[in-house]
Amino acid sequence: MDPRQTDPSNLLRVDRDARGVLTLTLQQATRFNVLSADMLQALQRALDQAEQDPGLRVLVLAAEGPAFCAGHDLKAMAQPGLTQADHQALFDQCTRFMNRLQALPVPVVARVQGLATAAGCQLVAQCDLAVASTEARFATSGIRYGLFCATPAVPLSRNLPAKKALEMLFTGDFIGAEEALASGLVNRVAAPEELDAVLATLLNSLLDKPRAALAWGKALFYRQREAGQAAAYQMATQTMAVNMMDPAAQEGALAFLEKRAPVWPLSGE
Repeated sequence: MDPRQTDPSNLLRVDRDARGVLTLTLQQATRFNVLSADMLQALQRALDQAEQDPGLRVLVLAAEGPAFCAGHDLKAMAQPGLTQADHQALFDQCTRFMNRLQALPVPVVARVQGLATAAGCQLVAQCDLAVASTEARFATSGIRYGLFCATPAVPLSRNLPAKKALEMLFTGDFIGAEEALASGLVNRVAAPEELDAVLATLLNSLLDKPRAALAWGKALFYRQREAGQAAAYQMATQTMAVNMMDPAAQEGALAFLEKRAPVWPLSGE
């Protein structure tokens, strides 16, 4: 993969570094990086390519301009003549993309530099991890326009306590980065000029871990969360047994016993 390229639609910039960090940057800043059908298609193409990259270690979602993502393109959605089937097709397209982020076998990290509303807030919640600027703000603002943010409610309710999620969904009010951190929507908050340094620290911590273990762990985490406790424990024990047979886990255990840093084998990266 070319380490730096622009999607043919010019909506998305794709950067892949030598360590296996793939960064997808929404670059429709003048339109607040809305999740139009074209933007979703560009993101989907990038994920299709990412899934074919055996050296992929982490995916970062970023954006240019004052907004991370302002959600769906309401102007396009309000065009006369659109049917319920047309709207269903757009929301289905968005849901496919959101589910693919969760299915990707590497950590997905949101770099939130600004506004994240409606489906943009959904995008942050759907990522495995998120780092936000102190200037970032979050809202599920559809209710202000008569549209309950039903699809954003799915990951939001899995990130935030129920009453906090419902407050955001019912009121459409904004919360700042620090409140997002306290509520569990983001992992780390930094001043704008320190955002990339804080992101780099998180990425380095992820890159320091075996790829296979992270892949198994991510898949298990989301499967067990939707199951009852007994089924969750069954999935977890199976995952740990398989993981323990991996050369990286064997090396990790040996390194612990020998009181040294592990040297991950290539097959486990």
